[in-house]
Amino acid sequence: MTTPITTVAFDADDTLWQNETFFRLTEERFAALLADHAAPDHLMERLIAAERRNLSHYGFGVKGFTLSMIETAIEVTEGAVPARIIAEILSAGREMLETPIELLPQAREAVEALAGDFQVLLITKGDLLDQERKLAQSGLGELFHGVEIVSHKTPATYAAVFARHGERPDRAMMVGNSLASDVIPVIEAGGHGVHVPHGLTWALEHAEPPEGHQRFHRLADLGDLPALVRRLNAG
Repeated sequence: MTTPITTVAFDADDTLWQNETFFRLTEERFAALLADHAAPDHLMERLIAAERRNLSHYGFGVKGFTLSMIETAIEVTEGAVPARIIAEILSAGREMLETPIELLPQAREAVEALAGDFQVLLITKGDLLDQERKLAQSGLGELFHGVEIVSHKTPATYAAVFARHGERPDRAMMVGNSLASDVIPVIEAGGHGVHVPHGLTWALEHAEPPEGHQRFHRLADLGDLPALVRRLNAG
């Protein structure tokens, strides 16, 4: 007998609202600032390497990204980066932290459609203050029964979050754009993972989809989510 889904959790960035778009625009601005010191492709390779090194120190989010840009600028200029470029990088980071929220198609409709019949959670990683700001601006906060801002998304993280909300992983579903963070770990924890691809994905979030797994699902957009949940619960 199929275990019914009673909790539906959502990722935030690039699942409910735009995020990676603003990182890409800032990367273009960064490349223009350092154009005299490094070719764009080489600069992006150095930046991604810095972000990978710094994840364990700074975590996810704009602040860590900004510090990684500064570190990369120092590296590619061999310590000669002008103060004005550092100031421009800091300004770009502040602007990202002030960017208005832009909900993705069907985001509000999907959360509203499920909130009446299911426990609906938001599980996101990143900087606490920035994620709280974005949630407040989104207008979706009152729809969630719980909000969890975590440092990492691992099978243990999901199991612990669901337990805090009185739920077992096999009765839970996680919906997100990242296979590496939103889908594969929750499947490994025993839940359902729903991949809703975004046009842009951060290089460090790439992973191979677990094709053929019975708890792996892929949707074109969030508008198809309520029907998927109903179908799974109908057995």
